[in-house]
Amino acid sequence: MAENEAGEELDAMARAEQRHNEDRILDSGALRALAHPLRVKIYDILSQYGPQTASLLAEKLGESSGSTSYHLRALAKHDLIREATDRGTGRERWWERPVGGVSFANPDAMNTPAGRAATQVVMNEFLRNRNDQLLDFVNRGIGGEDTMWQEGSLISTASARLTPAQSKELTLKIMALIDEAVDNYRNQTGENVRPVTIRADVFPLPTLGEPS
Repeated sequence: MAENEAGEELDAMARAEQRHNEDRILDSGALRALAHPLRVKIYDILSQYGPQTASLLAEKLGESSGSTSYHLRALAKHDLIREATDRGTGRERWWERPVGGVSFANPDAMNTPAGRAATQVVMNEFLRNRNDQLLDFVNRGIGGEDTMWQEGSLISTASARLTPAQSKELTLKIMALIDEAVDNYRNQTGENVRPVTIRADVFPLPTLGEPS
């Protein structure tokens, strides 16, 4: 039984690595198109909440529908989002984020000042939005979420001393768990179902020197 479980875990890790390798690497044009605070928020909402119209996005973001329409078209131009043709009418266009991962780690983009600047803006905005969501949950969680959601959530930080190979093994295990949850529940609907953000960070700390 233990051997079967170990084999299944290795298979899941291999699938996670293959899927990660198949992530779309954003080119310089796509990075520059995304390098705007409002566009990052729009991209995040489409990722987390599913298809939206310009009017719905405008309401959520406190913007005009003309503004959100403009930014939606800019994102669609670089295939970052697409029109959800199975929704709405001729007067109401719905937009969605295509299924699949994306990567901002484009070596070609990082070789130019404009590419580095665009990547930095995109990453800073994504991380700022995620930090805002985390702080909002913490503030609501004190009394704003019911017990089931509080018990079903996790905020945890830990440290370990790893080699690069061990760190990669850990990230693949985490990615495999996340991939399984996304595949199983991406389109789930029903009572008490809400979008849940799944966060994972594994990275080396700066070297401060060993104690003498």
